[in-house]
Amino acid sequence: MRENAANRRERRRRVVVLVQDGVSLFEFGVACEVFGFDRSHLGVPWYEMVVAAPKPGLVTTQLGVSVTAPVGLEALRGAHTIVVPPIELPNVSGADGRAGFDGRTLDALRRAHARGARIASLCTGAFVLAHAGLLEGRRVTTHWTSAGRLADEFPDVRVDPTVLFVDEGDILTSAGSAASIDLCLHIVRTDFGAQVANSVARLLVVQPHRHGGQAQFVDAPIPLQDGGELLAEMLDWALEHLDESLTVHQLSVRAAMSPRTFARRFREVTGTTPHRWISRQRVYRAQQLLETTDFTVDHIATLCGMGTAANLRLRFNAEVGIAPGVYRRNFACRPDAA
Repeated sequence: MRENAANRRERRRRVVVLVQDGVSLFEFGVACEVFGFDRSHLGVPWYEMVVAAPKPGLVTTQLGVSVTAPVGLEALRGAHTIVVPPIELPNVSGADGRAGFDGRTLDALRRAHARGARIASLCTGAFVLAHAGLLEGRRVTTHWTSAGRLADEFPDVRVDPTVLFVDEGDILTSAGSAASIDLCLHIVRTDFGAQVANSVARLLVVQPHRHGGQAQFVDAPIPLQDGGELLAEMLDWALEHLDESLTVHQLSVRAAMSPRTFARRFREVTGTTPHRWISRQRVYRAQQLLETTDFTVDHIATLCGMGTAANLRLRFNAEVGIAPGVYRRNFACRPDAA
């Protein structure tokens, strides 16, 4: 039987937030805040949200407290949008690659997607979608600390660890924690327009749009792989001389290796080339100085070995995704003295 217009409108408003044991309270709360409160005063037919679980009843969160899911997986059959918050990830996947993931839930998600439901994951909820086979061949994102694991476990998925969210139409994924707000507001903007989304953002006391992606929040330089101690002394020296011109020949001499052997060993240990590693360390140093000093961008460019402010801005934008000035406004610690 053909669905009438009223029923189509009704289904379009139906949002199911799918929770499972180990769900994260923060992202679950974000979904409830954006979709669960009646905001029809904004002049649009607001969403009707329901919380569902593999089995109706109490669901334990990561913090040990529980939330109640009044309905089961049958709710997914009538949903226009399904939101999947993150759950605690198992340490190791089983032989079937699905340890820790409820098979009925994965089947229900596959069926919902096949009939045309829009599915959005928040943070590491992307792993649930990946285990359901919904991310193959797609560009997706997740929390930057879990992006490598997602890419390793699902090589057919194109993981972008730098962005706040990715919208592929029927599948949407967000980066970690607060990026779930960005994605949920994006869904509102897609459904009802910028004015309504901006009104919701004001009610939540957040920015309607944030500059850049999650690359600006990454808190560590490129890590070393096994055997890094063989180059540790040279790497420490390089970090102390980032303001100087550093060549592969110069670094290989410090490491007592031929340039060819050094380049090969460097990639084995750091996972990247000497040039790329130095470039990233210079940007990382610039981030530290922007956060903790009031030095000018020109002076920071000199201290980091980037030469000019223009070169720093170019490389900073390419690596972090926002301008140095914007980064400073977001993260400056305002020290008493430079």
